Amino acid sequence: NANPAPTTIASLKWRVADISLGAALAALFGIIYWGFTIVFFSQISPILRTVLPGFGSILHGVWYLSGPLALLLIRKPGAAIYVNVVGAVFENILGQQYSAFMVLASAALQAVFSELPFAIARYKKYNLTLSVISGTLTALEYGIYLMFVVYQGKSANYLTIHMICELISGFVIAGIVPWLLFVAVRKTGALSNFASGRDQEVVA
Repeated sequence: NANPAPTTIASLKWRVADISLGAALAALFGIIYWGFTIVFFSQISPILRTVLPGFGSILHGVWYLSGPLALLLIRKPGAAIYVNVVGAVFENILGQQYSAFMVLASAALQAVFSELPFAIARYKKYNLTLSVISGTLTALEYGIYLMFVVYQGKSANYLTIHMICELISGFVIAGIVPWLLFVAVRKTGALSNFASGRDQEVVA
């Protein structure tokens, strides 16, 4: 007990299994990003805009739920960054309407905010509370990012509704949903080779 640090450090090291799981998640979410972007802007967004200006942000959490989920499943520092950035690369390969650099930069920035709560907890705690904080922080970052990069010139009313919906989306879609997905996957036994599958204290 005199020097427990090596054990802690070893538990945070990436294994081949962790890298493989991260790559699989990145490929999956790269396809999800790409498909959702096409469907959202062509089918869903026009409908939401007619309901309420700025209401489209209520579904933005789909674009960044991968960060909290990656951390819950892999439980390694940088898991969100790895999955988000590689996922963005897959999305760029499939083809999308935005600058490839901006997509990568946005994905990396989202991932940093997803990591923050878990980093503050020194990557020792993984629960619903941290997942929700992670998703909400990412929503805050992305909401502000859109205000300065995409929504310049929008009315104060539009921006207010946008931020409220963004935060709700982050709380639910990028916070609660990743936890539910983690619990569901864990129950299948697919995570038995990972710390997330062996944790006996999976609590809210």
